[in-house]
Amino acid sequence: MKKIVIDPGHGGSDSGASYQGYYEKNFNLTIALKVQSHLQENYEVDIVMTRSRDINLSLNARTQLANNEDADFFLSIHNNAAGGQGFESYIYNGTVSAPTRTYQTVIHDKIMSAVRTKYNIRDRGKKRANFHVLRETRMPALLLEVLFVDHPNDLAKLRNPAFIEEVSVAIAQGVADALKLPVKSTPDVLYRVIAGSFKNRDNAEQRVQDLARQNIDAFIRTASISGETFYRVQAGAFSEKSRAEEQVKRLNNVGIQDAFIITDGESEDPTPPPPTPEEQFSIEGDTHLLAHQLDDFVKTVNPQAPRLGSHYVKFGNAYGIRADVAYAQAIHETDYFRFTGVVDKKQNNYAGIGATGPDNPGHSFDTPKDGVHAHIQHLFAYAFTDNIPEQFSKIDPRFDLVTRGSAVTWTQLNGKWAVPGTTYGQSIISIFKRNVNHAIDQLNKQREELNDILDELE
Repeated sequence: MKKIVIDPGHGGSDSGASYQGYYEKNFNLTIALKVQSHLQENYEVDIVMTRSRDINLSLNARTQLANNEDADFFLSIHNNAAGGQGFESYIYNGTVSAPTRTYQTVIHDKIMSAVRTKYNIRDRGKKRANFHVLRETRMPALLLEVLFVDHPNDLAKLRNPAFIEEVSVAIAQGVADALKLPVKSTPDVLYRVIAGSFKNRDNAEQRVQDLARQNIDAFIRTASISGETFYRVQAGAFSEKSRAEEQVKRLNNVGIQDAFIITDGESEDPTPPPPTPEEQFSIEGDTHLLAHQLDDFVKTVNPQAPRLGSHYVKFGNAYGIRADVAYAQAIHETDYFRFTGVVDKKQNNYAGIGATGPDNPGHSFDTPKDGVHAHIQHLFAYAFTDNIPEQFSKIDPRFDLVTRGSAVTWTQLNGKWAVPGTTYGQSIISIFKRNVNHAIDQLNKQREELNDILDELE
């Protein structure tokens, strides 16, 4: 059985390329895990991952792992950046074996044939370079650059789950064709372990990432149930039911309580899917990010953004609102405070209150502080039935037009705050999660710098 090492580029404090709050390391890992899952499910192959979660790993550690494993092939998955658009692949620019050149041709062409026309992907060609992971591996090695993170059109494709799925399958099939991997024989009955079933694909993607951090490989399958599409997270397929049951127990032990087993041909879940964590994420709650962490995050996209973090934290705490998530809502409404929509910067209206279109850009507030206060108060109207805290007067002009208590979670704002807004709350939470990840990255960087200082003093 052939052994393949799959290397998701970057990781941990090394984010790789970044743009508008998106990080190369995350795209790399998502694609790599999907390639791994497709290969393992369909072919006789031994897969070794250099990383299956968000950790930092040196280039030397990656190549040493591959060499120690005596692998037959090394595949490094990256995204590009800095002045371009499209897909390209690399092999070492020194002496390479004939199989290396063949593998590059087969895999590159397979990927391009799958996505070039459908997604209008530019083919930047088969290239050679003196990259460490290509030079220091003792087996045929290939590095893929799957689009440019910092090109708006390419980023839109990388954010498209359908593209990620298709390019991952194409990479896996290209590898299988190049290495002539034997196709797995299908048992009479296959017991598939489903680690969650979701109506929203982003939630399924998050579950896959959560499982990866527990060293559990998973990928997404779609299922049609009573005319609705569900995204099932599959965490294994077994010919023996007992092994599937063991996998369910393993999932239960890491906190996945909604895991179940299906066999091919089953069309219904045993129980309706439970509410997702996003669907239960309340507007009421504590604020965990600090004011400067809110401001620092938005300035990664818009360096000219106003510093409003302290106002959001102050009023959020006073009203019992998650101010850091409200700040993410303001980012969503204002396009990172660039005001590219109908609301003008001078209005200090960070929540689009009253804005319905070009002819009605909504309300204006005297100061940025008042604009933030009105935003938090409008959220309070949706999430609470209590009176406004006694130290404050009514500043939101649409406070009395809200059905009090009609949206206690962020996703319940869908179709209320924004119309039709079917994923409005999910978009807010997604921005909030990127802010949290940015704060974590900054703290990790600071921790490393402090550790370096301690090392100098010892």
